[in-house]
Amino acid sequence: MSHLIAPSVLAADFANIQRDFEMINKSEADWFHIDVMDGVFVPNISFGMPVISAMKKHAKKPLDVHLMIVNPDQYIGTFKKIGADILTVHYEACTHLHRTLQAIKAEDMKAGVALNPHTPVHLLEDIINDIDLVCIMSVNPGFGGQSFIENTYDKVKQLKELINKKGASTLIEIDGGVNIHNAKALIDAGADVLVAGSFVFKSDKPEVTIQELKSV
Repeated sequence: MSHLIAPSVLAADFANIQRDFEMINKSEADWFHIDVMDGVFVPNISFGMPVISAMKKHAKKPLDVHLMIVNPDQYIGTFKKIGADILTVHYEACTHLHRTLQAIKAEDMKAGVALNPHTPVHLLEDIINDIDLVCIMSVNPGFGGQSFIENTYDKVKQLKELINKKGASTLIEIDGGVNIHNAKALIDAGADVLVAGSFVFKSDKPEVTIQELKSV
């Protein structure tokens, strides 16, 4: 499988969100990456349900929804209703992670687990076969535009080893500080999906930037 590109809508121009969505629709991007923050799990607040529901009307590609919230279980059905295709919860926010993943899959969504920079990948060993996607945070979650954490490369390699050892088909997604300078090294380490926010939307030619990331 060729690697996937998921532009992070958090970095889009909210005053021209329809224009930016149409750009992603026309581009070589594969998914829309949507960060949901509650101001509790992370020190920021982002999109609510009505906004994501409106986004779904304009999106012609899957919505990759990343929940940075406490108690995600109570909203799983709601996110399915408003259009999520992939729903990712944080390992650190789920007391009963296996149950949460089963609930996501019961709603016919792909189930993802995100790991904060301090959370080691070996904690997923017993559950990796139940996870469709692992999102490795390569910055601390909560804000866009942060610098990439260099330890991410080793973490991706460790996760790839675990996936291979367990015979899982889990995808590895990288979220935070991704750009044209580190994209190849991440893919070489084992990444399948690259989330890019500021690097895409602050580009003079975002469609070309997406194409460059896709062709790395």
